[in-house]
Amino acid sequence: MTQEAKNIASEYRGYAQAFQGESVVQAYHFRAPYPSETFALLAGLIRPGEPSHVLDVGCGTGNIARHLVERVDRIDAVDFSQQMIEQGKRLPNGDHPHLRWLYGRVEDATLDPPYALVTAGESLHWMDWGIVMPRFHEILMKDGYLAIVATHTIPDPWSPLGEILPRYRTDRYQGQPDDTQQQSLFQKVGECTTRPITFVQSLDDFIESFHSRAGFSRERMGQAQATAFDQEAKKILLKSYSDGTITFQVTARIVWGFPGGH
Repeated sequence: MTQEAKNIASEYRGYAQAFQGESVVQAYHFRAPYPSETFALLAGLIRPGEPSHVLDVGCGTGNIARHLVERVDRIDAVDFSQQMIEQGKRLPNGDHPHLRWLYGRVEDATLDPPYALVTAGESLHWMDWGIVMPRFHEILMKDGYLAIVATHTIPDPWSPLGEILPRYRTDRYQGQPDDTQQQSLFQKVGECTTRPITFVQSLDDFIESFHSRAGFSRERMGQAQATAFDQEAKKILLKSYSDGTITFQVTARIVWGFPGGH
């Protein structure tokens, strides 16, 4: 990785502190859900006969862990935001006896391996790949997978507001260089996409979902900017969704493979 790429990655991970903010935690449930098929597919990645112990990294409020826990023997869900964990405990299955919440950075948190599967939602881009990929390799059982899960929505939530988002966001969005393959940090084995589900949301809730993201946290934006964003976004969206609701088709894409050093 070039020095410039390292600098971008370091800066990007710094934005993750926003997920410790109360406004982000409270807005998190306005994000589109994973289709239920996601969890059957994840459970199917565990090799038969192995103890089905799973590690969910960057778990947030447990949107993967809380729904997967009934399909496996145990899930350890780790996040560096205590506020996210406390909120997750209050949500359905948050107190499941086979779900253990762990507070800390996955780079150095105390874990209980071996694991048959490591799952990551939209969280890996906040982590130091040079540390976590080799660590995942160490804590996984032989031939255990890292599964990366991301949602995709139609229409794309970012497109209708594309003109105003750069003016309001507080991060310098670039994304980390996606060079895990080149560094032999991740050997992709397969991928699949769930069938779409329909998700209907009010415009107010949809706009609030932006405040669950690092660049739009209310703490970082400030009250005046956050209010101005909400008002301008709603004015734009009402032109296309005059009844005040927006209907999405949501899929989840799962990519699985072997993390560093396999």
